[in-house]
Amino acid sequence: MTLRFNKAKPMNNLQQNETPKILTKDMVLPFILVAMLFPLWGFANDVTNPLVKAFKDIFLISNAQSSMVQFAFYLGYGIMAIPAAIFIRSYSYKSGILLGLGLYAIGASLFIPASIYQEFYFFLGALWVLTCGLALLEVTANPYVLSMGHPDTATRRLNLAQAFNPVGSLTGMFIASSVILNKLQVEAFRNEERLAHPEYNDMLPSVVDGHLTQALSNFAANDPAAHQAMQAADLVTVRGPYITIAVIVAVLFIVYLFSKLPKTMTHDHPLTMRELKETFGRLIRNSRYVEGVIAQAFYVGAQIMVWTFVIHYGMTALGLTAAEAQGYNIIAMVIFLSSRFICTFLLGFIRPGRLLMLLASGGIVLTLGAIFLSGYAGLYSLIGISACMSLMFPTIYGIALKDMGDDASLASAGLIMAIVGGALMPPLQGALIDSGSIIGDIPSVKTSFLLPLICFVVIAIFGYRAHRIHRV
Repeated sequence: MTLRFNKAKPMNNLQQNETPKILTKDMVLPFILVAMLFPLWGFANDVTNPLVKAFKDIFLISNAQSSMVQFAFYLGYGIMAIPAAIFIRSYSYKSGILLGLGLYAIGASLFIPASIYQEFYFFLGALWVLTCGLALLEVTANPYVLSMGHPDTATRRLNLAQAFNPVGSLTGMFIASSVILNKLQVEAFRNEERLAHPEYNDMLPSVVDGHLTQALSNFAANDPAAHQAMQAADLVTVRGPYITIAVIVAVLFIVYLFSKLPKTMTHDHPLTMRELKETFGRLIRNSRYVEGVIAQAFYVGAQIMVWTFVIHYGMTALGLTAAEAQGYNIIAMVIFLSSRFICTFLLGFIRPGRLLMLLASGGIVLTLGAIFLSGYAGLYSLIGISACMSLMFPTIYGIALKDMGDDASLASAGLIMAIVGGALMPPLQGALIDSGSIIGDIPSVKTSFLLPLICFVVIAIFGYRAHRIHRV
């Protein structure tokens, strides 16, 4: 079995001064069909991020416990990535798409029994199943896009496809804000408590947040029936968008089932254990690839932490409501989307490794601002980080997979498995928030962003090595 790049013009027919196209005419429609998948995981990621804060208030649990939402969500990538790659190599990219869509729809549908039983861990299980589907889609779509043309334009082609991802993210954020957070009864309870206690206006936002949480706990203890009714209503609100996306994904399953997608991977012989061992051996010996997997894990961790805890930051450090804080998350995603198109253009003039190093350096500076600047200056620094993150995932991906040839599909699995960084790091940040400040009087929600800071340092080092040592 071999993976080959589909080219409109063979390499030996290209003139020396001719720049290969990002896409040839015969690949435009297949590219669009595959690019349509990218908004699906963007939506799932960003409609789920606010659930960390929502579940904290609905179930009255700690920040560390509510961060298990991200642990369950991104754990699916760590578990499913390698089996997904083996499945795709054994069958086809189209089979991977169909199975991924099926698991996505099933996981989203499981929000119905989870909301009926009102069990936090049932929601975690539903998210895990959903994410197994996302892992299949990402392991399939990313190398498939890379294979749809000339190898020299593979990174730019992937960046173009990834530019569709924020469309889904923006949709997810908007729905999270307008359909979930704005409709929660627990949020209405917090607002009523704030109005009932004008003295809160003279307190620090972090202190007020503690009082509101305590008021919720007292309400649950003094009137458990009313609290349970409020909890049931909020869980019905939470499940609504997931039922809708389950229906949409099921329709897409039918569309892809009857669509003709080009084969850019042949199956001349079955995948054997010997071939798997040889492939993994080559990958482990490839220092650029191994460094890319590590950088990807730290990038995804940074991205999820920055976007998940914007709500905590706004509510605790500035006294915003959950919906108001989510509004800044939407602004961050608009910045992310705009920057991705700009940086994709810049890749035509700046080598990927160098651009990655520059973006990571910007992320370091802005994260320091989020930690040490007070008021809205810190919040603006936090949402500005999204401009620097915009091109990191596909650029790390493209650098790591450059010239992989036959090994691309299995190598892709390692990079998708690295998304498990999004499972491990948010609970650590939640624990840091719960433990209190570690830098003077700075609120713990601000000092917790030392973790994303470390992540950006790791990414900057990879960008430097990719530029100076690996010459990418």
